[in-house]
Amino acid sequence: MLAKIFLKLTDYPFFRRLIWKPVYELLSKKFKVKDWSFMNYGYTPFKSEPFLILDNSEEINRYPIQLYHYLASKINVTGVDLLEVGSGRGGGLGYIKKYLHPKKLAGVDIAFSAIKIAREQIGQGIEFIQGSAEKLPLTDETFDVVINIESSHAYGSVPAFLSEVKRVLRPGGYLLCADIRTADGMETLQQDLLASGMQLVSEEDISNNVKQAIELEEPIKQKRIRENIPGWMQEIFKEFAGVVGSKAHVQLQSGELVYKRFVLKK
Repeated sequence: MLAKIFLKLTDYPFFRRLIWKPVYELLSKKFKVKDWSFMNYGYTPFKSEPFLILDNSEEINRYPIQLYHYLASKINVTGVDLLEVGSGRGGGLGYIKKYLHPKKLAGVDIAFSAIKIAREQIGQGIEFIQGSAEKLPLTDETFDVVINIESSHAYGSVPAFLSEVKRVLRPGGYLLCADIRTADGMETLQQDLLASGMQLVSEEDISNNVKQAIELEEPIKQKRIRENIPGWMQEIFKEFAGVVGSKAHVQLQSGELVYKRFVLKK
């Protein structure tokens, strides 16, 4: 019941601004599992997408990594200046650096404790900056690509975020975005994207791909939660993590929730 009330309150922008920063600060500060550097629901590729070859040490994060890979692969990011907004513990940027070879990498996240973990665990060659997605602490036209994965639903103002993305992108730059919404919320997000002043190049419904990833990753998630999360917090955390039977999983299955990926060009 407590988890359901919390999730319902996140429908309101004021509550999102109020609650998500301390939640992410707590998660990053208290749960420093070294191989838990991704926080998204994961992704299973379409049959038309090539199988992703990973090192054995990365297999534990296969499904979250795949969400990054198949979104970032929508354009050629080799040799570009790339920014992730909502970079969390930095695992996504670490993967992109290792396999996709941008020239410059930076990540912005609201939670300072997440930035601290990213700096400590992901290594050199990536600049991690604490800051708000709605007021990026960056100068104009400094990046060729901005990537944003499963993060914008927590923002108080998506239009403010999109305005900031447009500001920091160079002319011809790209926003690569993937996120989850209710059906009505997804319509609002699409309207915000169209009103951003950037060109919508493509969009894809990947709801079933994400649902399958949740199911395939279930044993790993349950083991991590069982071993690392205090008992009193496990039910709330299971909803946050999106285990099988959680609100996210059930509503992706029913169609009440929709997950899409987008490519926009400035």
